[in-house]
Amino acid sequence: MTIIAFLLVLIVLILVHELGHFVAAKLFGMRVDEFGLGYPPKVWGKKIGETEYTFNALPFGGFVKIFGEDLEEGHPASPRAFTSKPHYQQAIVLLAGISMNLLFAWVLISATLTMGVPRALSDAEVPHAVDAALTVAQVLPGSPASVAGLSVGDRILAVSTAGARYDGVDALTFTEFTAAHASESPLTLTIDHAGETKSVPVTPAPGIIASDPTRPALGIGLAVTGVVPVSILHAPIEGAVLTAEITKETAVALYHFFAGLFTFTADLSQVAGPIGIAGAVGSATASGLAPLLTITALISINLALINLLPIPALDGGRLLFVIIEAITRRPLNAGIVNAVNTIGFGLLVLLMLVVTAHDIFKIAG
Repeated sequence: MTIIAFLLVLIVLILVHELGHFVAAKLFGMRVDEFGLGYPPKVWGKKIGETEYTFNALPFGGFVKIFGEDLEEGHPASPRAFTSKPHYQQAIVLLAGISMNLLFAWVLISATLTMGVPRALSDAEVPHAVDAALTVAQVLPGSPASVAGLSVGDRILAVSTAGARYDGVDALTFTEFTAAHASESPLTLTIDHAGETKSVPVTPAPGIIASDPTRPALGIGLAVTGVVPVSILHAPIEGAVLTAEITKETAVALYHFFAGLFTFTADLSQVAGPIGIAGAVGSATASGLAPLLTITALISINLALINLLPIPALDGGRLLFVIIEAITRRPLNAGIVNAVNTIGFGLLVLLMLVVTAHDIFKIAG
């Protein structure tokens, strides 16, 4: 089931991405020779008009073959060839796939907001939330909470002593309770950890809060989370804001990762290859439709940003060539471009193999 769900998500995201290239190319009058799902060898194909639609044996990808996109040196140009069109049109076609992935992510995130997904809540939203709870958003290293084994994502259901108990969802009241009853330690935290209810003894200690070192504290940051379905009218607006925030955070993470590759400091534990992504999709599928749509949106955003990187063989690399040609006002040497693209593709395959091997080692170890 996990493999099937992963392949379906992959196929949908590829279709969305390539559809962007396809529609933009058609709008600008470029001749599209093939719209392929998967990579050759070809399994099935049907020509409709001037475009052949194909299913290919290797499912991990897709492509739109635009006439003249890889025009060889000396080959006679055609007015409907990709390279014969103005540079701004070429750039739009290349960016269309990326734009479609971001647009698709926005649609999915907006849809999940209308369904209602667990998220951080404002004070005004708490009374209207379903299953509101105090959730651990941060654990300070070496703090009482860290020593007790609390982790980010744990939901605090209650805190109690021998004679008092607090089971509300106000973070300030919780911290005041723990400070006031620190002398009765250890306190007992009732938490929900990955769906399992646990009782955790913990003793607040002073010196945790820099601004108030005498105050006993656990060393955790708290947020109130819960489910508040958003109206259909407001979901697109909130979805756009959330999509922009996720895109920004993902871009920063990708920047640090690829910068780390050049300094040999990249943290592969924060990156998932095909196996890791398949596992995440499988877990989301088991949890319901909203989590599945959410993970699909996240993958779509990652796909868009990775394709935007100025790496040969990706849309961003090809866009860089178009920009160089627009500035120099002369076409690049086709042989050099093809060679650079081949090298870039080889490096991407190598990176994918390394990340996939890391996925396997994580599962095995």
